[in-house]
Amino acid sequence: MSTVPNPPRRLGRRLLQLYAGLTLYGASSALLVEAGLGLEPWGVLHQGLAELTGLTIGVVSIVVGAVVLLLWIPLRQRPGLGTVSNVFVVGLAMDATLAAVPDTRSLIARVPLLLAGVLLNGVATGLYIAARFGPGPRDGLMTGLHQRTGRSIRLMRTAIEAAVVVTGFALGGTIGAGTVLYAISIGPLAQLFLRVFSVPSAHGSTVVASGPPERAILRR
Repeated sequence: MSTVPNPPRRLGRRLLQLYAGLTLYGASSALLVEAGLGLEPWGVLHQGLAELTGLTIGVVSIVVGAVVLLLWIPLRQRPGLGTVSNVFVVGLAMDATLAAVPDTRSLIARVPLLLAGVLLNGVATGLYIAARFGPGPRDGLMTGLHQRTGRSIRLMRTAIEAAVVVTGFALGGTIGAGTVLYAISIGPLAQLFLRVFSVPSAHGSTVVASGPPERAILRR
């Protein structure tokens, strides 16, 4: 008797993983903001733009995601359900979490928030990427540039995220120990949780990090 879930159940699990992962991704990013010890590269940019515009960081995340998605057009990238959902769900989850979590000034409380944020971000990445509904806008930008230029994904990711961090820091975004911890931890964490949350294929095998978008996320 086959142990592989039937297609409707498999689709239901994938959808649950997608939206749970995106919601958790936004919540974990908010914990990094609350910790105040350094954000992930795109978070630095979002925070800097939020400082500049007066918008919430979640709204800025949505706007930046939408703008990046427009850049997919000349790169001939095709968005999926996960791509479009990423634009909106992550930003909304960030603002909701920031509104719910009380401000803290104590370093004793901020360090656990940082550690929880990094760990949960890895869990979230494994959840929504393993669901296989398409990469996020920022990851698709990097893989699109890789395909168009012939340069390595690692180089494209490094170049874009370096530019994002520098711009965000210049605008008032936070760089610190958390930025470094995130950079060295997210790859191993994402790879671990991609395997944990892998969804069986129709033939009973599991698919983990099989395409360029997944490799783009793991190669930080």
